[in-house]
This record gives sequence, C-alpha cells and structure tokens, in this order.
Amino acid sequence: MFDKSKDVFPIKDSYVYFGHCGVSPLYTGAFKKEQEIARGHREKGGLLFSRYTEILNGPRIAAAKLFKTSPDNLAFVKNTSEGMNMIANGYRFEEGDQIITYMNEYPANYYPWKLQERRGVELILLSDGDIDAPVPQGKPGGWSMADLEALVTKKTRILALSHVQFTSGFAVDLKKLGEFCQTHGIDLVIDAAQSLGALPVYPEEYNISAIVSSGWKWLMGPVGTGLMYTSPGFRTRLRDVMVGAELMVQGTDYLNHSWHTHHTAKRFEYSTSPITLAAALEACITELALRYTPEKISAELFRLQDLFIDSLDRDQFTPLLFPGHPRSTILSLICKKHAPEKIEETLINNNIVCTSRGGYLRVAPHFYNTEEEIQKAVSILNTIQV
Repeated sequence: MFDKSKDVFPIKDSYVYFGHCGVSPLYTGAFKKEQEIARGHREKGGLLFSRYTEILNGPRIAAAKLFKTSPDNLAFVKNTSEGMNMIANGYRFEEGDQIITYMNEYPANYYPWKLQERRGVELILLSDGDIDAPVPQGKPGGWSMADLEALVTKKTRILALSHVQFTSGFAVDLKKLGEFCQTHGIDLVIDAAQSLGALPVYPEEYNISAIVSSGWKWLMGPVGTGLMYTSPGFRTRLRDVMVGAELMVQGTDYLNHSWHTHHTAKRFEYSTSPITLAAALEACITELALRYTPEKISAELFRLQDLFIDSLDRDQFTPLLFPGHPRSTILSLICKKHAPEKIEETLINNNIVCTSRGGYLRVAPHFYNTEEEIQKAVSILNTIQV
C-alpha cells in the first residue's frame, strides 16, 4: 500500500534515514510544488500574488482534514516557537495564575511559558515520575498522571505538554489528558512536532485547546513551516501580540487603519507568509498524511520498530519502552558501551542516520522505510566499533 520507492524518497540512494524526529528529508511532491511556485515568482513577480490567498488556504484546508476540524481553526506558522509565543504572550493571564509543563520539554514549549513569569504567572514543572520504564538515573523519562494531579490547583490555567517527548520518546494519552483538563477547567496546549503526520491528533475529540507543530519532521515538509490549531473558545482568551496587514479583514486596503481583525485562526497569519513553503507543506499533508492516514502510518511505524527491537543486541542496547503508555514515533535506545553521540557519528559514516538527544540514541524510521533498511541498520549497530 505504501509507496516506498526511491523516486519518491531519493534519500534512499545515499542513506538509511531514521532521523525523522530531527529534520526529515523533503518529500519529492513538496519539492516539486515548491519549485512550481518559485518558478511563478521568478517569471511573474508580484503577479503571482493574485494566487496568494488561494495558495495560503491550501495547508489550512488540508490540515483541517488531518485534524478533523474546520479550516477556520488552522493557521500556517513558521515554526512551533512562533505559535507557542503567540499563545503564551496572548493568553489573558491574571497575576497568580499557574502554568504546568514538564521539566524536560523542548525549548519551544518551555521558554514562551517561562517568559510569563514577568506577568506574575507561576510556572510549575512536572518532574520525571515513576512510570515503570528503565530510565537511567539523571536522564529524561516521562511524567505520571498522579504527579500531574497533585500539582493542579484552582489557579491552574494552562497545561502545556508535548504529545511525544523529543528525548525519551515518552508519549501521552491525549484523550485521557483532555478529559482531565475538561474536568478541571484547564486549557490543554500540545506541542505535536514529534507526532503530527505519524500519529492521530484530533483536538475536538480530545478536548485540546491548541496544538502547534513544525512541518519538517513527521510531515516531511520544508524547514520554516508549521501549523497552529486553536479552538474558537480558546481564541477568545488570546490577545493579539503579533500584528500586521493580514491580521485585518480589510486586507489590501492598506490605508484603512481601522482595527477590524479576523476572528478565525487567520488572525495568527499576521503578515506576509512564504507561499512557496506553504504550497509544499500542503502537498505533504495531502499526498502523504491524508492519503495513507495517521492510523495506517503509525501501524507501519510500530511494525518497523518491532522488527528493529527484535534484532537488537540487548547486551549493548536497551530500548526505552513505556508499558501502559501509548506507543511513540521515537524509539530511544540506552547505550551501554559507547556514548550515543559517538555512535551517531559512526552510523553516519556507514550511511545510517539516527540522532542523539538527552543521553539517548534516537531511532525514528518513517512509513517509507523498508524491512531491509531496518535489518541493515540494526546489523551495523550491533557490530559497531566506535
């Protein structure tokens, strides 16, 4: 069912690529679309902008299908940090309000919340908890619902967490988390950079107030692209913090300075967007994520991971698995004999791409990888000499 050919994924000519939790290779369909729009810019100049709205609507409409929501709830952004900053700085906090996040979050989902301490908001950090997993002492793992419940107070306004943790691969149950937040009147904000395009993410089914993700990981889009979902109710709790011509309903009537903003998520597309990149991201969503569906993509990921785990030399590596928690896009390995950074370097010299973060070697195949690529990589890993 999956097209795993070199024509579509030419990186196969050079590497066995398991680095999708870092920067994915650009999908060929996205590359072609980017070229098409760039060629129009080269040959038509500003006349291309007659299609500006149409092109920019593309990823919004496609992402709405992926999220099972309305396009009015989607905005095209440049990266996760941009979206998180608009949310954090725009949220109508009062002094003494509280935000909860995990102590080992990626910076895009930490610094924007840390900044709110200037407004008298308290940032509370979830510690690594007892999660029945072989997490080495001092390394990132994951958190427990019991610890989260103990931190929540009447002042808790936002819970900001990653769907999948970028170091350990710890994944959360979004449905369970959303139900908890709904019960306690908390806005749930999710960083989906490590899941969108590979795992199901349905905000209205899970009671998620906002989701932000980059587009160059599991969506296989261009660097400099991202998506931001906000529910209509959540948007009423956000002030505008980034403003420009496109925030306003009057559009190109630039001398009309009346304050008449969009009420949809388009208000977050505050100024000129890179439409070459937007068109490429739409191609990724439509031709990969929607064509194959997150459910089928994740099933293939887990099948490939299982093949990798079954052949792994357990005397050298321990796969970090989390019983009782959802499966993850990232398979993190505890390296017993060599530093993961050294192993990463040696693998690249053998044309195998994995990445190291937080003291782990991260193995992150995508649906287009093959059983043969899994076996090649694991056989080199098992006999590696650093």
